[in-house]
Amino acid sequence: MTFSHSIKSFDELTNHELYNMLRLRSDVFVVEQNCPYLDLDNKDQKSFHLLYYVDNDLAGVTRLLPSGLSYNEISIGRVVIARTHRGLGLGVKLMEATIAGCEEKFGKAPIRISAQYHLSKFYQSLGFKEQGEAYDEDGIPHIEMLRA
Repeated sequence: MTFSHSIKSFDELTNHELYNMLRLRSDVFVVEQNCPYLDLDNKDQKSFHLLYYVDNDLAGVTRLLPSGLSYNEISIGRVVIARTHRGLGLGVKLMEATIAGCEEKFGKAPIRISAQYHLSKFYQSLGFKEQGEAYDEDGIPHIEMLRA
């Protein structure tokens, strides 16, 4: 298996990359999780996007948001791994590449996320700490987490 990734601004994405990224997000967040929500929130245009490939297949994506767009801090969102590529340990690889990408694009600074609550321990293993209480977001329990 070969692993690779690229980080691109919205304007740098090809039509095919954009389509595949949005398709993957919709497949997981809307269809698989049975959660109708507005994925297209006008933040993609101001963000960077990490596209993670396994053997040239799009296996995962994340969104890297500058400070001030979602939170006062830099943030990471829309973290997703394709169902076909789960169980390969890609979550850690994807997030490590994303954290490094945030530092490359925005500088070394705290990173805030809104994590699905059941993934809290996973994010803690990457240095994130829970902030506040769990809350409902689109019918799914979430919690804010910060990596100082």
